[in-house]
Amino acid sequence: MDKKARIYVSGHTGMVGTSVVNLLREKGYNNLILKTIEEFDLHNQKLVDEFMAKERPEYVFHFAARVGGIKANIENPAEFLYDNLMIEANVINASYKHGVKKLLYLGSSCIYPRQCRQPMKEEYLLSGKLEPTNEGYAIAKIAGLKLCSYYNKQYNTNFISLVPPNLYGPNDNFDPKASHVISSLIRKFVEAKNSNSKYIELWGTGKARREFLFVEDLADACVYFMEKYDAKDLPEFLNIGSGSDVSIKQLAEIVKEKTGFGGKITWNSSFPDGMPRKLMDSSLSKKLGWKAKTNLQEGIAKTIEWYKNKYRQ
Repeated sequence: MDKKARIYVSGHTGMVGTSVVNLLREKGYNNLILKTIEEFDLHNQKLVDEFMAKERPEYVFHFAARVGGIKANIENPAEFLYDNLMIEANVINASYKHGVKKLLYLGSSCIYPRQCRQPMKEEYLLSGKLEPTNEGYAIAKIAGLKLCSYYNKQYNTNFISLVPPNLYGPNDNFDPKASHVISSLIRKFVEAKNSNSKYIELWGTGKARREFLFVEDLADACVYFMEKYDAKDLPEFLNIGSGSDVSIKQLAEIVKEKTGFGGKITWNSSFPDGMPRKLMDSSLSKKLGWKAKTNLQEGIAKTIEWYKNKYRQ
């Protein structure tokens, strides 16, 4: 990418978008096109088409999406499927129509089957049934990956797709109704410590295992692959992971230690765990020259510090 290129970052106020914008600016990319959802509704095909025709971005980082934790996915499956289908289809199609040189689409590790072999290789996509608790979101993400792949095949576009594991870090969503696991745990433990609670109740059994990636590492991967590789040099999509996983129980103990909460953790097994395990095989991305830099303990400490400063906890 040329430093003067016009670059559109959708979802630039979200966790991933914020980190990518910060990194692009650090690297000297200052011709950025940024619009909030209040300024620009990506659900509206006509508006997206008019926007692309007017702004003529050369590169697109597509991060705008409806996201949330297991509770939000269970309660709002129709919205997670519809919103993400509409947003991604509009941005991808308009990018093709208006000659975008290169687009990066972001998938999710929930695209893999519930009982997927571990670690999950890119080739395992669509090899089994999806996890029911986030099926709507997963179907939308799979559709986006396939849409990019089919546009490349039919129209010779240059659309690349990366698939990260569970993300966390500064600018995450800490709303208890929509947060992901690490942001949810941080909020719960900080609030429990501040209120001198003797115990904290968490969902599930704590046995499920997850892989986590610090958002600044993902931002580094996004810019790295946009700068160095074209779609013809990559598979349909590429796993971008940390290479290791932990149980939710182990994760809770880390957050407990980092927040200084001295009470007891109890587990409510009447709530679902979700997929038993999600660990991706990211060996191909490493062969292509990228690997994560931030370990889980360090990343959680940074996220807790950001949360306390942001919300004055």
